[in-house]
Amino acid sequence: MPVYSIPQEMVFPDPELAEEDGLLGVGGDLKPERLLLAYSNGIFPWFSKGEPIMWWSPDPRCVLYPENLKVSTSLRQAIRKGGYEVRFDTCFTDVIRHCSSTKRKGQRGTWITKEMAQAYIRLHELGHAHSTEVFMDGTLAGGLYGVSVGLTYSGESMFHLRPEASKIALYHLVQQLKDWKFPLIDCQVTNPHLLSLGAEEMPRKEFLKQVKKNREKKGHLGKWE
Repeated sequence: MPVYSIPQEMVFPDPELAEEDGLLGVGGDLKPERLLLAYSNGIFPWFSKGEPIMWWSPDPRCVLYPENLKVSTSLRQAIRKGGYEVRFDTCFTDVIRHCSSTKRKGQRGTWITKEMAQAYIRLHELGHAHSTEVFMDGTLAGGLYGVSVGLTYSGESMFHLRPEASKIALYHLVQQLKDWKFPLIDCQVTNPHLLSLGAEEMPRKEFLKQVKKNREKKGHLGKWE
């Protein structure tokens, strides 16, 4: 199948037309309207510095049902021990900055370019992107951020500066999303770490059905307290 050129008008090709590796199209921009259109149709941007904007809809899709989160012994002990504070949406810019600068095993650079960071900060200002933050001794120790459209939360990236901090953030995010009746968390691309946390693969066709159903439902737009 061809890789589509994304036009300036706010449209995307059918996600089912993506290449075997999930690449759907190239081009367009990162305006809030386009990002929200993408996420509401099961599409997300992913590219590195110096590359054009690339849009993806992989098959299968990696998802996490909140009730299936696996809590390891070390994470359970960290939660029981306490000594941390969890906040939502109090320092989104700091979270995305740490996510972009944290070195990751097997990765030579980051896909969170300056352009990407600014786009998601704008989405946050509009109430669509959210951060979960873990503070220890009054200092940001770990966290994650993602995009919420209707009742689908798409996780983007996480970081930790102290052991278990990012997993603590994920644990508390999942508890909140369960309270709000979010049926699933979009993890986008499968990797062993996500599978170890309880994520699983879902056929793209089924994922797109779920996204379409969830986007019609009232989510939690605005700042998360």
